[in-house]
Amino acid sequence: MVGDRDVLVIHDTRMLAHQPNAEEPFIPGKLDSRVQAMLSGLFEGAVKKWSYPEHPGRLSAITDLLMLEPVPGVGFGVARAATHEELGRVHTTSYLENIFALRGKQAWLDVDTTAVSPGSVDAAELAAGAAINAVEAVVQGRTGSAFALCRPPGHHAESVRARGFCLFNNVAVAAAHARAELGCERVLIVDWDVHHGNGTQEIFLASPDVLFFDTHRAAPFYPGSGNKEEIGQGLGEGTTINVPLPAGCGDPALIKAFREILVPAAEWFKPDLILVSAGFDLHRLDMCMNLSFDGFAAMTGIVQELADRLCNGRLVMVLEGGYNLEALARGVHTVLEVMAGGDYPEIVEPGVKEVAEIAAYHKDAFS
Repeated sequence: MVGDRDVLVIHDTRMLAHQPNAEEPFIPGKLDSRVQAMLSGLFEGAVKKWSYPEHPGRLSAITDLLMLEPVPGVGFGVARAATHEELGRVHTTSYLENIFALRGKQAWLDVDTTAVSPGSVDAAELAAGAAINAVEAVVQGRTGSAFALCRPPGHHAESVRARGFCLFNNVAVAAAHARAELGCERVLIVDWDVHHGNGTQEIFLASPDVLFFDTHRAAPFYPGSGNKEEIGQGLGEGTTINVPLPAGCGDPALIKAFREILVPAAEWFKPDLILVSAGFDLHRLDMCMNLSFDGFAAMTGIVQELADRLCNGRLVMVLEGGYNLEALARGVHTVLEVMAGGDYPEIVEPGVKEVAEIAAYHKDAFS
């Protein structure tokens, strides 16, 4: 029943200060001119101008719904900024110095439209810190599970490069912190965002102590990585699992992947902690794939059961993508209900039950 479990949501309004605006002037440079040239075609004569998709309204939509429809068992905490040392476990010193130099400025970091505004670096430090806070609360037994509402998101950020709206890799920072400071020897990261978590994969590609499992829309969909043959390298060979999927699939395919690939992999790996890069852009309203809210509930139920069975219930969600505000807010709400003890539905292909009932209704007419 919802409310039987306690869940801590880490949220901090200071993360709203990350506000890139594609129409405002940025620091002059080759990258800025390349991006502006790319965007000019979208602005010129457009009925609706392109705006930066990863905007503060994403977090506000989630928290507004949680205030309007509270989930029993859910409590709230604030974030603290991740330290240079904590970020340095997954990002290089030169990369961090370059990012910190942009504090208080507007700039383009990458041609795939990753940008910063004056408050972005502070927000990114808080996002990574929120993921750390969530992990500490769960591992130290102060809550059963936790959900870090992070922005900017993180799973595209590589050790030396900002990509896909991401500056610091929040889930990777949290995983590295769990191993370095909290006694977790093996960490499982599940990434169900519709986009492949290229940054998380790159950071842990050769690590035998982090199992990375990623379901995503297959290439050439952004970022174009995550083929099934990408299984890790060196000592980490076999600890990267990619499940690239076609655009039209939804609940049955995702749940089949979780039950038939993730579950046995997790049982083999025996993690001390499970982290989820929880993106909500695979919901049908985001028009990238075809997941429903029941699908999110079922995926949450599976990873919660794995956490209960394998690592004393230690489960942390870290927010990634999701750009349709209705799907994002309701998706997070749905996940929190399951984390708080709610049941999740059995997943069947939409319409199968109804067709069976109608077939039974007509059966005698044709016998």
